[in-house]
Amino acid sequence: MPYKLSATLSAHSSDVRAVASPTENIILSASRDSTAISWKRSSLTVPFAPSSILRAGSKFVNAVQYIPPSPEAPQGYAVVGGQDMVINIFTLGPAQKEDPEYSLVGHTDNVCTLNVSQSGTIISGSWDKTAKVWKQFQLVYDLKGHQQAVWGVIAIDDEQFLTASADKTIKYWVQHKMMRTYEGHKDAVRGLTLIPDIGFASCSNDSEIRVWTMQGDVVYTLSGHTSFVYSLSVLPNGGIVSGGEDRSVRVWRDGECVQMIVHPAISVWAVSTMPNGDIVSGCSDGIVRVFSESQDRWASAAELKEFEDHIASQALPSQQVGDVKKSDLPGPDALLHPGKKPGEVKMIKNGDLVEAHQWDTATSNWQKIGDVVDAVGSGRKQLFNGKEYDYVFDVDVQEGAPPLKLPFNVSENPYAAAQRFLEQNDLSTNYIDEVVKFIEKNTSGVNLGASSEYVDPYTGASRYQAATTSAAPAPSTAYMDPFTGAARYSGTPIPTPPVPSVSPSAAKIIPYAKFVSFKQANVSAMQAKLYQFDEALRNEISTATLAMYPEELEIIEEAFTYLSQVTSTTSHVTLPPLGGSHAETIIQILERWPAAQRFPMMDLTRLVAAYCADASAAPGGRERYIASLFKASDWTEVRSHGKAMSKAQETNILLLFRTIANCFQEGTPVDEGQWVEQVFEALSHTPYALLTKVQRVAVATILFNFSCAYLTTSVARDVVNQHTGLVFQLLRSNTDDAEVTYRTLVALGNVIYAGNTRGISLDSAQTAELQTVMSALPAFPDDRIRNVVGEIRALL
Repeated sequence: MPYKLSATLSAHSSDVRAVASPTENIILSASRDSTAISWKRSSLTVPFAPSSILRAGSKFVNAVQYIPPSPEAPQGYAVVGGQDMVINIFTLGPAQKEDPEYSLVGHTDNVCTLNVSQSGTIISGSWDKTAKVWKQFQLVYDLKGHQQAVWGVIAIDDEQFLTASADKTIKYWVQHKMMRTYEGHKDAVRGLTLIPDIGFASCSNDSEIRVWTMQGDVVYTLSGHTSFVYSLSVLPNGGIVSGGEDRSVRVWRDGECVQMIVHPAISVWAVSTMPNGDIVSGCSDGIVRVFSESQDRWASAAELKEFEDHIASQALPSQQVGDVKKSDLPGPDALLHPGKKPGEVKMIKNGDLVEAHQWDTATSNWQKIGDVVDAVGSGRKQLFNGKEYDYVFDVDVQEGAPPLKLPFNVSENPYAAAQRFLEQNDLSTNYIDEVVKFIEKNTSGVNLGASSEYVDPYTGASRYQAATTSAAPAPSTAYMDPFTGAARYSGTPIPTPPVPSVSPSAAKIIPYAKFVSFKQANVSAMQAKLYQFDEALRNEISTATLAMYPEELEIIEEAFTYLSQVTSTTSHVTLPPLGGSHAETIIQILERWPAAQRFPMMDLTRLVAAYCADASAAPGGRERYIASLFKASDWTEVRSHGKAMSKAQETNILLLFRTIANCFQEGTPVDEGQWVEQVFEALSHTPYALLTKVQRVAVATILFNFSCAYLTTSVARDVVNQHTGLVFQLLRSNTDDAEVTYRTLVALGNVIYAGNTRGISLDSAQTAELQTVMSALPAFPDDRIRNVVGEIRALL
């Protein structure tokens, strides 16, 4: 008999990420709703009902296993792991406590998989790239050897283990020693199950299931899933059950798929089998389902009809069922011909709709499984850092350097994706709006069966929703500024790495002496924009005299050639560093060019300051350089009149601040000349209300970089007082940006720390003002800000 729906268990409010069914009357499920549930029934004729709701915290739970009964726990234990990195052991039954009986601490990232041996030995796998073995609730083995997250684990017995990883390999361990590595999958390996008398089976994001001997031979490969396969279990008769991203559970016997059970959800995250042969599934719709071959355990006819109708009403993304060309599809008459094998999918054109139907061997009929909608992205989902995404954009941030990867799912909140991208690449969070614009400009899609706000926190897998939007084109390989969406250079450079933060349990951050720089750039695009502006000036009679002179063109060409080499990861620097002639030429051009055309030259100064600090090192050179930059940006006009900035002023002032931040770097003499006082004087009484967020971050970076220099260099007390005054101004005026406040606080902490080591403390007035400022700080949720405030108070 075919498997049909037996029971529907609804209590979770979000994705069911793991299921275990150790007996015919117990089911355990774990969900991203932060709970695990123990379901029980007294007999096969009584419905399952929640008997225990297990909650150890507020974070996602995505692994659950069962420890058989013992004298200490007559009804057994539930083993639960998740995003809080802790493995919690709950006693089941009447004696169950609200809190876990044991908590196993040791992993440093999300616990994503668990398994338990017959005698109760626990093995856990984590995003921290390790597996750990626990006996008597104590850590006994650390299994280290995988290069990426460990997504599948099996305890063969108390001394032998298998682990599967996003690094595409499976490893066999005896105690803590790695004995064998199994290679063959083309993508991340997601799940494992033991196969009696053969060895084990593995499933992967390559959509295949492999059955192996313990010696490493592949007995056979099961192909049929059309997307990632997440979970495996073995039936009492030796058959294999699998579940995956193509919303199906598949039953395999003797190397063939004998049944495909379609679910009204996108992901079947987990499957388990009962001793009586029933199948349990956990899905992205938050429901646990039980399927049975025994007609006695099938749901009522009305429930079966409701389940089938629910499936038929779904929308399928076309990449799940193959490429769709509507004009080539047959009409409904094609369903008069029987299918060739169980689970065969046929698409037909029914009016303007494309329908997918599956061959049901039990009824010898075609069952509608959904309406096909246009594909999301450019085809099959892609894997990035062990997680799945609809899009993985190549983002060019520097000429000659490898592009950064920007992964995104169509259902994901673009701000969450942008935040993840910036953090993973040490880029400033102040560019989040620009990244969001880039994502929205280059993506569109459809979503099925889940909230558009949802994105799976563990794999990044996407959701779809029926819509009329067509598939988005594949990302262009041409350069596009990812932060402005412009196809050409726009004068808005790639952002800087933020000042590193620390967790409450990490080491203190102050003193922190690593300078932050604004070095990223597309040099060739910058050069092209500069020459474009120069040509425009040259071709107009009224501006022809402003264009670059032949000798200036030669010097600027030298500057770009050098910077192209020094910023490239593929070429060697063969030219000498830029010098005074280059700095002087830049100054002369800035002084005569119109404000709207200055930004490529202002940006060039940013790179010169970063890579050629000695270009303005001649006596008085830095002072002249700084003065010309403030003048070219119209800073004095903006500061004195307090009016909203024009677009040209906004861009030029941002580049001014970034250039000055780059002037403070390791080895730059902050105690020579007057240029530091000059900078602080120009920034005093800054109209912070007029500054954009990115401008404020740049100002905060100036203050931070000076503090790094002050840690190792003595500076006049008056200069330090200027710096402290600017810090107070910025802290008082910034009420909505945590990054600005954090950098400014670290700058203040560095200065106080350096002063203390030299016996120079804040005076009473400064101390009083500091206490007032810190007491008035906005209630940012960031732990890092609270940590630094605590460190500053300790320094006082």
